[in-house]
Order: sequence, then C-alpha cells, then structure tokens
Amino acid sequence: MKKSIFLKTDEEVELIRQNCLLVSRTLELVAKLLKPGVTGSHIDSKAEEFIRTNNAIPGFKGYGGFPSTLCISVNDSVVHGIPSDIEFRDGDIVSVDCGVINHGFYGDAAYTFAIGEISENIMQLLVATRQSLYKGIESAIIGNRIGDIGYAVQKHTEKLYGYGVVRELVGHGLGRELHEAPEVPNYGRRGKGVLLKDGLVIAIEPMVNLGKKEVKQSKDGWTILTKDGTPSAHYEHTVVVRKEKADILSDHSFLEEAIKNNPELVEISLKK
Repeated sequence: MKKSIFLKTDEEVELIRQNCLLVSRTLELVAKLLKPGVTGSHIDSKAEEFIRTNNAIPGFKGYGGFPSTLCISVNDSVVHGIPSDIEFRDGDIVSVDCGVINHGFYGDAAYTFAIGEISENIMQLLVATRQSLYKGIESAIIGNRIGDIGYAVQKHTEKLYGYGVVRELVGHGLGRELHEAPEVPNYGRRGKGVLLKDGLVIAIEPMVNLGKKEVKQSKDGWTILTKDGTPSAHYEHTVVVRKEKADILSDHSFLEEAIKNNPELVEISLKK
C-alpha cells in the first residue's frame, strides 16, 4: 500500500525546526566529547541525558527495538551502528546519527567525524560526501522531482569520484513519523519520481562508500557494513522544500565550531 505524503504547515515546520536544532546541539555535544579512548556508550549516555534535559525524547531509542539514543557507525559501518564499549582510536571516522521527538514531531540529522590522522583518500571521501549533501539540497525546490536530488548526489560522488552510493538505504520524509513518504534515494534520474511541493519536509542523507556500493548487515541485526570492508561516510540534513531554495532545518555549524575547538578532531572542509 502506497504511503501518503503529508505537506507541513508553517507552524509544523517550526516545530520540526526546533527539534532539528536540538539534534544539532546534541551533535555539538558529541563533537566536544569525541576523542581517542572515549567509548560510544559513554557518548550515547551523555546525549540521552542532554536530550531529556531539554524536555525532548530520543527519537531512535526503542524505535523498532533499537537500543540506543544515537546511531554510531565507525569506519566500514555505514549506518545504524549500536554504541559500544570499544574505545575510539586515532584514525577512526565516526558517523553519528541522532533523532529527537517533541510536540509530536521528529528532528533528524547526522555527521561523520574524523579523529586524528586519517588518510588523504578517506578525507576526500568525507569532503565529497559532505559536498554531495548540499548538491542534493540545491535540487530540493518546488517543481523538481525526487530523482533530481538523487541524481545530484550520485553525479558528485559516484560519477565524479567513483565511490559507491548505497542503494538499500535512503533518505525519507519526516514529520509525525520518523520515516514518512517519500523515500529520498541518493541515486536517480533527473525529472523522475515524486514532484516536490511547498511544505514537503525530507531528510536528505548521502551514504557513500569508498569502495563498492554493496552492503551487508552485521550479526547484531542493526549495523550496516560495507561488503568490501572499505570506509563509508554519512551526512544528513532535514530540509523543507521551498520555491527557490530549500530551508535547512538542522544546523551543522554548532558541531563544526566544536570540531575547531577539539584538537582530536579534523575539520571536514566543503572546499577541497
């Protein structure tokens, strides 16, 4: 059965924005805590405490049985990694996905952090994937179609750099449910798919592998890994479709400022 698409009123968009900003502040906290020797479990507990202190509920914890507040995916983990007691190490790349719910609506965003010294080819993967997020957002305007977003991401990462764009996992509509229609693939054809209308709120989230596009599921039943063992990057914003330019409801600037002030983390430029 085809799921209905719900366009959001301006009031609903502002509630989603509030939640996305809390997600963004939570990712800022992650950026302050992340360093070698720290565990995902520790960061996850601090994130849950922060979200609840701000009168919201972790959006992922308990969702479909997921056990944690954050999805923390390290190196060859693409998404849905369960925070663990394994300590982070110099050279790790760490994707952190966060969601909250408050006033009946969700917020959602993600960022891949680099700890210490990482190789040039991995840094290029992070930069290109982050750039592709904004390429996709540029296409999220009234009159375009879902395929235009996916095409923009795929062209920048897969066609330009030869990376593998994950097919099995996609972005999504966001609102009263964490995953609403329509699906937002990171690949596609221009002019194809759902027509983008004013008030459509979607999470755009490129998931891009350094190697091939194929993935597999871990024995834990959640973590998605690259099949060839190569690193993967993941960046996500929630946006609302508007006439000439999408309105980005989440905000990476908080965490980027925290990265600058954390000597253990490396800045991921958009200009490389």
